[in-house]
Amino acid sequence: MKKKYLWQHPNGRWYVRLKGKYWPIAAEAGTADFDRQYWEILTGKKAEAKRSWAALIAALRKTDKWADLSPRYRADLEKSFAYIEEKIGKADVSRLTQADIYDAMEANKHRVRFANYLPTAISMLSKLAIRKRWRLDNPAIDIEPLRVPKAKKKEHVPWPDWAVDLMRADGCAEARLIFEIGVGSVQRPGDWVDFTWGDYDGESLRLRQNKTDKALWLPCTDHLKAALDEAKAKLNFAPHPSRHILTRADGSAMDYHAMARVMIRERKKLGLMAFDQHALRYRGVMELAWAGCDDDEIASYSGHTSKQMIIKYAGEARQIMRARQAAAKRK
Repeated sequence: MKKKYLWQHPNGRWYVRLKGKYWPIAAEAGTADFDRQYWEILTGKKAEAKRSWAALIAALRKTDKWADLSPRYRADLEKSFAYIEEKIGKADVSRLTQADIYDAMEANKHRVRFANYLPTAISMLSKLAIRKRWRLDNPAIDIEPLRVPKAKKKEHVPWPDWAVDLMRADGCAEARLIFEIGVGSVQRPGDWVDFTWGDYDGESLRLRQNKTDKALWLPCTDHLKAALDEAKAKLNFAPHPSRHILTRADGSAMDYHAMARVMIRERKKLGLMAFDQHALRYRGVMELAWAGCDDDEIASYSGHTSKQMIIKYAGEARQIMRARQAAAKRK
């Protein structure tokens, strides 16, 4: 049957010309896939492919690889999977091109981190698709990430001494506990909410980082030990080892967003909005540098896999320390 709505661009690509619009056909002319795409565009009915992205995502969730990923990494990927299922969940896996990925990233450029996660999610799915013989290549290879506009970049400002003293003197008990866990553990905020009383032995904390899956043993600072002991004493009972250290009023585990709300409320009250909770990790790095730790020693504590941020904040701390020493000699 003649396809009267077909139109071929001079570059060789085929389109369906319908109601003043041109709809591209990704398949090769003369193939069954070409015919299917033509009639889908013409009728407005899109059949769900057996080898669809939704089916591939479901298959990935059943693999050992997925089970071995950290909860934090899975949570980030799930956001991308939800987007993929919404946009192309019923589409044939083999039809996605690199240009399509760039289009999706461009459509989400207002949220750069999410946009840059899309190729990561698609790459992981494509590797499984290749093993299942659903496609021959990985379209996400060599995708260039979007850059965060300079106007939107916000540096985390490490907490200065006066801000640290103010939080310790006037902060509420809940905010002070969060604060001391942040500075004392030198970990990312996403890890703070995972600490349980079983991770605290009275002198140190243990954890497995969400982002890196790295196991760490962390001797507590005096301030952190005091805050933990105070919080434990207020319970009036021996907490079960699985009970989270940071909890809501009803005793349930505090999630990241609940913890952030506590800190924002307290920082507003104390006039400390310039210093966010993420910067507590860098304050901890600076304190380790002031104590004379080298970059390798700091990394063993913080769990950084790259020393770039250690060099930045430890370098600032060492400059401050040397300037103070120079000033003392100058008098």
